[in-house]
Amino acid sequence: MAAALGTTITPAAAAPVAPRGNNRLPRHRVAASRSRAAPARRLALHASASPTATADAPDEAVAEPSVEPAPETKLSKLACPICYYPLVGASDQSGDVSSLECSSCKKIYPNKQDYWDLTVAVGSTEYSESMPAATELFRTPLVSFLYERGWRQNFIWGGFPGLEREFETAKTYLKPTIGGTIVDASCGSGLFSRLFVKSGLYSLVVALDFSENMLKQCNEYLRQESISDEGLALVRADISRLPFMNGSIDAVHAGAAIHCWPSPACAVAEISRVLRPGGVFVASTFVADVIPPAIPLLRIARPYISQITGNNTFLSEVEFEDLCKACGMVDFKFVRNGFYIMFSATKSS
Repeated sequence: MAAALGTTITPAAAAPVAPRGNNRLPRHRVAASRSRAAPARRLALHASASPTATADAPDEAVAEPSVEPAPETKLSKLACPICYYPLVGASDQSGDVSSLECSSCKKIYPNKQDYWDLTVAVGSTEYSESMPAATELFRTPLVSFLYERGWRQNFIWGGFPGLEREFETAKTYLKPTIGGTIVDASCGSGLFSRLFVKSGLYSLVVALDFSENMLKQCNEYLRQESISDEGLALVRADISRLPFMNGSIDAVHAGAAIHCWPSPACAVAEISRVLRPGGVFVASTFVADVIPPAIPLLRIARPYISQITGNNTFLSEVEFEDLCKACGMVDFKFVRNGFYIMFSATKSS
């Protein structure tokens, strides 16, 4: 397709990367003082304390409250996708965290057992909106089931070198972020998420996708392969509204995904927002500039194709570089093979 944790931060500030550790959630609602932590099952995630800035002026400096930060948790950088304030966990009678609540707008985000649902519209009963055809396609149970059973393997005809070589190239680009938190955006059925976990290169891997069925399929593969959830979190979210605080993530990876995003510009802007200074964005996708004479025609036709399909299919390596630069990222690098491109860009310091 399609972080160990820092202390409490304001929505406009970057959080430091914390050391590795076996972080657990408290049984009761997180307070701003110390509390004992209890074991929690997969996806027991929440943020560590209440916000330290007002929503009306997120960019203004405010005084730190005279309270001690709560214990670090598995994903203390997790934030409300509406207002980007920290989330607070609520436990049920068994001690498991049953929901997350925004410390600012008080919106509730449920635990779906297989994943946390951190989409903006979760919980709405009357509202619905149409999504691009490609987005809806990957939400179907059939495509989610087939994705690793032949669908993704067909990308080799477009120049994709295969999973192992793609992963090795990605690791080369991601070296400056080893030991931190990586978000595998539009993770699909978790092809790369599982590789990142098994590699042990990151203290936390966040497998993130908009498709409920892809995340369920990812969870199934994790059980089949007996992969520990020690450093793994599954999150449903919109790529254009990521549930993380500003500057709180070390790396974002998006494998074969950008061509399915409704708005690459909005998505890359969000990725830049959540990356810390020096953080790295690595992505692979298709490009359509292999035959030079076709470029003018593609540029002319692209708006009309996008209106029909809802996808920005025809981007070139020059456009990707320009987009990353426009969103505050530098040091653009890439490798090409036919229609395949993998590129990296670094959040400017």
